[in-house]
Order: sequence, then structure tokens, then C-alpha cells
Amino acid sequence: MVEKENGEFVGAFPAYGYIKNPEDNHKLIVDEESAEIVRKIFEWKVNEGLGNLSICHRLNDMGVLNPTGYKRNKLSQNYNNSKMKEEDYSWCPSTVRNILKNDVYIGNVTQGKRKVKSYKIHKVEQVPEEEWITVENMHEPIIDKELFEKAQGLRQVDTRVQDGGTLSMWAGILKCADCARSMHKKYCKNKSGTVYEYYICGTYRKKSSKLCTKHTLKVEELENSVLEAIKLHIELLIDTETILERVNKSQTKQLESANMESVKQDKEKEIERLGSLKRGLYEDWKSGDITREEYLEYKQKYEQDIERLKGIIVNLDKQKEKQEEMIDGNSKWIENFKQYKNITELDRDIITELIDYIEVYENKKITIHFKFMNEWDNIFAYLRKGGQSSYK
Repeated sequence: MVEKENGEFVGAFPAYGYIKNPEDNHKLIVDEESAEIVRKIFEWKVNEGLGNLSICHRLNDMGVLNPTGYKRNKLSQNYNNSKMKEEDYSWCPSTVRNILKNDVYIGNVTQGKRKVKSYKIHKVEQVPEEEWITVENMHEPIIDKELFEKAQGLRQVDTRVQDGGTLSMWAGILKCADCARSMHKKYCKNKSGTVYEYYICGTYRKKSSKLCTKHTLKVEELENSVLEAIKLHIELLIDTETILERVNKSQTKQLESANMESVKQDKEKEIERLGSLKRGLYEDWKSGDITREEYLEYKQKYEQDIERLKGIIVNLDKQKEKQEEMIDGNSKWIENFKQYKNITELDRDIITELIDYIEVYENKKITIHFKFMNEWDNIFAYLRKGGQSSYK
């Protein structure tokens, strides 16, 4: 248990892409040949939008050994996979899925996923995720955290694929507003012979018309509505930034910033004073000026006051940083919106970058749940208070 808590690798075989360090078996180092395949899998998933099955096809067409085959044939490891047929070293979707969700590739060591329930019958059971032991930054990452997080976002949405093997632009984004089930895409031909795409409630289509209604929505109508909503959000953001700039440049705001700095300096001086008093308590006790009980009581009070003051200083720094982000426009979510200022059409990258999910109603209306809504609420709350912060 100590080794796991210290982030030391205690498994028999490292994850595909890594090998044990010859100088320390509890440390992992990158195996460049297999690591390059791991990089390709993440890039294909995120940058090309390939589904897990399509990634398998591409790897198999390239003649790449799957992790079991690589460990046995290239690394000469005595590695066995009970689920694999003899000498079948082809890739399958579950292997790709396991690689895409493994945080070992960003430098983490996560262990304790399974445990032996009984040593008498050697039964192994899964451990709840909240009980896993994860230690970060224990070895060289193969994938940067931004690419890894994007892959996790794509994994969490519905990954049904089109005939071409790539994800539908709206896969995992559309939900029925009434039953919350994913919407399904269908094709229809009108009287003139024109084929158009539309979405329909998954419950209605797959289960029963008695459990939910159609909630049909043409893709063309959906795209137009979402594109217009994104444009309106960007316009609102630009207008809001202008207001923020005026508020933050106002005389009142400048005075508040000066007051914040003054308060911070006062708190720091108070911490120094309390620290000095705390250090003198021991001598007062030893010299008999105060009793042991008084010494412990005063010591605890000074420590509590110091921690409270430190909390105020941390809060001041956070508010100052947040205000600077608002002024400079450096906040990630603001940049994510502003980069699409001149948007004319949608693609999956834009949708997954800006939108959490979309609810579709029976009357063809939609509700778009944008990401970063908490940040919007923070800005509006800040403006409602006239740009002033609570920091005393």
C-alpha cells in the first residue's frame, strides 16, 4: 500500500507505450515505438473524429500489433490475455477505448482498481473508482493534458458513427427534452426526390410511441439555430467585455484596487504581529508569566487567526487574478468563444468546444446548454455589484 501511495508502479506489466525502468522497476519510461502508436490513436480520435472501430481498422490495415502481440513478440514478455484467441494480435474497439481513458499517458500512476476479495478462493473484484489511488507526474507523459481531456470529452458522448467511419457532427450532443434519451439521425426523401437529414427521439424510435413523442427536427433547422445562437453569444461577450473594461478603468474601480492592496498589506502585517506574539508565548510559559493552559489557549487562538487572515489574502489574490482575466480577455472560455467571431458554418470541433448538450422539444424548439455558463454567471454577478468585490 505504501508503494502505491508513493506512486511507485507495482504491476507486473506496464501499460502499452511504457516499459519498466531498468534501474528501478517501480518507475516507468517511454517505449518510443509503441508510444508513437498511442499518440496516433489520440490524434485520430480528437483531430480526425474517428470512432474506436475505425481506429482499429486503420491499425490493422497498417499491420500494427495490438498491445498483447507487441509485449510478447517485440518486448519478449510472458504476457497472456485470456480473452484473446491464440496468435490473434489484431486490434479491437475495447483495446482502443482502454487506451483512450488511461491517465498513465499524462504521467499519472493509478493503481488499486482491483482487489482480491478472498485469498482462499482467489476471487478478484473491481474497486469503486473513488477508492483508486492516483499519484500525478510520476513519469514522462506521452500525451499532453489538453489532448487527453479532449479525448475524455469525446468518449463521454454518444460515439455512434456514420458509414464513413467518422462521428456524426451532433453525436452525443442532442437529447430529447422530455425523456432525456439521445436523438437518432434518420434520412428522408421528399416528393421532389430531395434527401434530407433529421433527428428523432431515441425512445420513440427504439422503444414505443407510447413512451415519448417524435420530437423531430431537421438538421438544416438545427444548424441554423445553433449557428445563430453562437453568433449572439459572441456579440454579447464582446459587448460585455466593453462594459467590463469601462467598469475596471473607472475611478471607483481604481480606488477599489488600491483598497484591496491596502487591505492585503494590513492583513500581512497582522499575520507578522500574531506570529511574533505566538513565538513569545513559549518564553512566557517557561518564565511562569502564564500557565500551560493559557499557553495552549493563546497558541490555538493565534493559529486560528493567522489561518483566517491567510484565507483572506488568498481570496484577494484570486479575485485580483479573476479581474485581470476579465480585463485582458485571457480566460480560456472567453478565447474559445472569441476565436469564432466570424463563424459562417459549424463543424464537430466547434460544437464540442462550446456546447455541453442540446435539448430538443416536441415543438421543434431547442435549448442550448453552453459550456462555461458558470463563468458567465460570475461576470454578471460582478457587474450587478458595479465591479466591486467582497474582500474584507
